Amino acid sequence: MNFDVFNGDADGICALLQLRLAEPADSILVTGVKRDISLLKRVDAKAGDRVNVLDISLDKNRQPLMDLLDRRVEVFYADHHQATDIPVNPLLTALINTDANVCTSLLVDQYLGRRFSAWAVTAAFGDNLTDKAVSVAHGLNLSDGQIESLKQLGICLNYNGYGTNLEDLNFAPDALYRFLYGYESPLAFMADRRDIYQALLDGYANDMRLAKRTKAEFQTEHAALFILPDEKWARRVSGVWSNELANLHPGRAHAVLSLNERGGYVVSVRAPLNNKAGADVLCAKFPSGGGRMAAAGINHLETDRLSEFMEAFVSYYSR
Repeated sequence: MNFDVFNGDADGICALLQLRLAEPADSILVTGVKRDISLLKRVDAKAGDRVNVLDISLDKNRQPLMDLLDRRVEVFYADHHQATDIPVNPLLTALINTDANVCTSLLVDQYLGRRFSAWAVTAAFGDNLTDKAVSVAHGLNLSDGQIESLKQLGICLNYNGYGTNLEDLNFAPDALYRFLYGYESPLAFMADRRDIYQALLDGYANDMRLAKRTKAEFQTEHAALFILPDEKWARRVSGVWSNELANLHPGRAHAVLSLNERGGYVVSVRAPLNNKAGADVLCAKFPSGGGRMAAAGINHLETDRLSEFMEAFVSYYSR
């Protein structure tokens, strides 16, 4: 039996698309909203089964991974998030690179010999790795218009993954993956399934319009923090708006907070684009925090720790 375990954002979905285009097989899909990363504990695999794990932190799934390996389950693990100690096991194939300019789909693209690179470009745009995405796209001899289309799709796929629960999303990630599967090119998908693509575009545009009305709680030359209202659109837009703020102000770090169903805050942090470092370190100081150097977050920040986070955020990026 095959299990495909993947982050519900652009990178996780596009990484799996590449793998399954290269190796078609029936599988059980295990995914969730973007911040739902403790996914391996849901996998009930047995000896002889194979599990693909894409775009979720090994550090956050270490014990379930070790349990699978102990049960003689073959695991393919590709990721770019925190991984302090990668297990050595003949049943584990690990493609892990935490460089700030790498995403999981780019790792899978390299692993597959650049067979479906347009999907990797789409994912890189979704992860706000714009320079890298454009570089790879130019190697595919795509026009400027085609590159812009991949950028819009990547942003929209990434946008769709954000939310406290599946009810916040426009499309459940497993459903969205199934819409995309079978298209060797993202351009073919956009031309053929304009209904799905247009729904993503419209949702993104409407939510971003609301986000841009939000005033900063504070902003300095080096850091700015925004708190969004307790609305579905705010939970959906937190990550992609963080990326847009980072692009508009590349010398400044950004934190975007939205209220969650537990009465605390979901936090998205973006390091300055001209110094992609520290977001993971900062967020890891708080329970449920983590991510990568350029972009990280906290799933649940208690309200009584908001001022502590603000001080830590400003202090870290004012150095």
